[in-house]
Amino acid sequence: MFITLEGPEGSGKTSKIPPLADFIRQKGYKVLATREPGGTAIGDQVRAILTDLANTHMTPRAEVLLFQAARAQLVEQVIRPALQAGEVVICDRYADSTLAYQGYGQGGDLEQIASLVHFATGGLKPDLTLLLDLEVEEGLRRKQINGVEWNRLDAYALAYHQRVRQGYLELAQKEPERWVIVDASQPPDAVQSNLCQIVAERLAVKNGSSRGS
Repeated sequence: MFITLEGPEGSGKTSKIPPLADFIRQKGYKVLATREPGGTAIGDQVRAILTDLANTHMTPRAEVLLFQAARAQLVEQVIRPALQAGEVVICDRYADSTLAYQGYGQGGDLEQIASLVHFATGGLKPDLTLLLDLEVEEGLRRKQINGVEWNRLDAYALAYHQRVRQGYLELAQKEPERWVIVDASQPPDAVQSNLCQIVAERLAVKNGSSRGS
């Protein structure tokens, strides 16, 4: 099963992944947790370029392509092999981030971007995408207060981040069978409990389907 966590900046998804992975392991599954961009030696080098505050002159087109390069490496080197080995894969961001950030956020051509994403992933889509939704202003405030890495994308204008959030909500609306929206403004423990409950239900359904086939 392939699970991705998405959300605007400061939504808290990164901190929720280790406990979620532990929860799934306790149910008897092997779990691989990874992230985007990164997750491989090559991807981490690309991540450094993408997040460096010094790279203010990076064009939107270059940004899209760099993300796809890191993603292609992660899919082939890490995600596909783990899925083929029967592991549950949890990824901190994935293809939908490109549509939300470079598509909706930067006003890129969504159809063209979707084509690039499909090429980079080889058509691999998540079974479940958890959207940790949060007001943009609150998310950015959290990042600043908590001393979390402030990178080149965080520094974009507020209106950009608002378009990203709206993009996520529209993507979720288009594929309700894959997306589940979680209110990230709740206390952290409540958010974590929601995530675990959703994943447990999906795993049970998936296992039931497998036994019935």
